[in-house]
Amino acid sequence: MVVVGAGIAGVACAVELTRAGVPVQIRERGHVCGGRMASKRFQGRPADIGAAYFTATDPDFAALVEQWRAAGLVREWTDTFQAYDRSGNHEVPGPMRFAAPRGLRSLVEHLAGSVPVTVDRLVLTVEPGRVVDGQSCAAVALAMPGPQAALLLDPALTDATRVVQAQRWSPSLAAVLRFPTRRWPDFRGAFVNEHPVLNLVCDDGDRRGDGAPVLVAHTVPEFAAGHLAQPTGAGPAIEQAVRDLLGLPEQAVDVHVHRWTYAKPTSDAGATHHLDADGIGLAGDAFGKPRVQSAWRSGRDLGRALAARLA
Repeated sequence: MVVVGAGIAGVACAVELTRAGVPVQIRERGHVCGGRMASKRFQGRPADIGAAYFTATDPDFAALVEQWRAAGLVREWTDTFQAYDRSGNHEVPGPMRFAAPRGLRSLVEHLAGSVPVTVDRLVLTVEPGRVVDGQSCAAVALAMPGPQAALLLDPALTDATRVVQAQRWSPSLAAVLRFPTRRWPDFRGAFVNEHPVLNLVCDDGDRRGDGAPVLVAHTVPEFAAGHLAQPTGAGPAIEQAVRDLLGLPEQAVDVHVHRWTYAKPTSDAGATHHLDADGIGLAGDAFGKPRVQSAWRSGRDLGRALAARLA
């Protein structure tokens, strides 16, 4: 059994299979696992460059979050964000948002535990008969955005191909801005409405709990779409937009821009996962609301469905 993709959906799927006694391997094209729960280190300090936070309303996911909390991996961050729009800014209450002091990627790594993950392993084809790059498998799970899965699937796999081709995704850029000092008022995180560049800005020092003078900004899809070929070129515009928004007098000492071509699903598949008669499974946050919790539940449910079929 092969799972392609080591984000939280793929890892959750593999964990369920392992619990059921099904031998499984995860293959990940990147250098590390985590997917869009991505963290990158800057001078030894992690900053989240993918998902900004997560919430927990599903009882089973909340139980997992409690395990992470007991292990010292997560902390309650905030239930209140600011909202910036043309009329000014105001507080927006909401659910408790959780953050990870070591970065959200650390949670996926912890969940993976002893499940075998092979990184730097690019899968090129999934053919009829559950053949992955020429190797026969009992079943295959693709845990990645639909457009990426579509590149792997043989057109003869009509059910899976149809599902991934129906998915729609929007892009985003995430910019990590490191400043000399903290010169902004406490705001934790801010939704930015009706803005040509910004969609969300998070105080990463507050989110991480170390008070570092670091902000992470996420852009609107329209702005990101114009800079996907050269995302680093968008750095000055993002920095200026953040400084204007928060009234910051100092320039950032460093700006790192990360491209997410498939940042957020904009269509709902109407189920928590897909598993067809060919033994091809699909999982991810496209099967539900675009949330960390949705991705975990999708992988968990697919893993259980596969385990039942392979029993």
